[in-house]
Amino acid sequence: MTIRFKQMVKPFRYRRQLPTLPPCFPFALKKCNPIFGRPVKDQLPSLDAMTHTALSLLCSPFAALGRVVLAFVAELGGLAIFLAQGLWRIVVPAPSWTKIMQQVYFIGVKSIFVIGLIGLFTGMVLGLQGYYTLVKFGSEGLLGAAVALSIIRELGPVLTAIMITGRAGSSMAAELGIMRISEQIDALTTMDINPMRFLVAPRLAAALICFPLLTALFDVVGILGGYVSGCVLLGINPGVYFDRIDATVVLADVTGGFVKSLVFALLVAAICCYEGYFTHTRQGGFGAKGVSLATTSAVVLSCVVILVSDYILTSFLL
Repeated sequence: MTIRFKQMVKPFRYRRQLPTLPPCFPFALKKCNPIFGRPVKDQLPSLDAMTHTALSLLCSPFAALGRVVLAFVAELGGLAIFLAQGLWRIVVPAPSWTKIMQQVYFIGVKSIFVIGLIGLFTGMVLGLQGYYTLVKFGSEGLLGAAVALSIIRELGPVLTAIMITGRAGSSMAAELGIMRISEQIDALTTMDINPMRFLVAPRLAAALICFPLLTALFDVVGILGGYVSGCVLLGINPGVYFDRIDATVVLADVTGGFVKSLVFALLVAAICCYEGYFTHTRQGGFGAKGVSLATTSAVVLSCVVILVSDYILTSFLL
């Protein structure tokens, strides 16, 4: 009897008795959390998904760097093509001289007072600082050479380009940007008028004319400012001042300064016109925000490019 009872109970010895659940329980779990009710293998991410996520996190900095590099190369290529087209339209066919003279008046004539004022005080500051530096070594007679070389080689072209960028370059970018968002450039294209020849080429030509002339003005006024500071205020012999300039400054220094001014003219005019011409591709698009961003970008980028190209040109011209 005992053996027969054990044989009857054995199949139920290790069976777990679970309470009976109501029929609506799985539906209630699904409403509370959608994970419940799914197979266990769907609740955990697969190994491939985890590997893909880890690789994405690892490569995201390199991907971001790659996007920045590609955007920079594309922007640089677009600017180079834009500059080449603008220079070509200066020659074939040449823009009207009326348009060029209008831009010469705007870029050059209206900048004379500002360039002269900046040049005067730059020369005076150089004369003041140079005198108190050279007098420590007993070489105050070299003040004229120091002022002239500093202005002709570096400060004249660089400060002239930066001042024209702030005064005329920003205006060029804003003007072309407004023409773009108001669809005036599209209207010129519709009337079979080349916008590059009508809008960009005159500004490039005027910049090539005005930058060297304004640089020469800055150089002359800056040297006179050094004379006022060193000779009139500090008592250096004027003959010694100008004699050291004549003995130190050579034609290569003047030529290098004018070469820099021509390069700066091309870069500043091209960047400012490019930013304004393609305002609609910037963040903000067709609107006042796009014009403001294009103008700010034109001025900042032009100033940075001026300083970078100045270093490159100086390393080749020395």
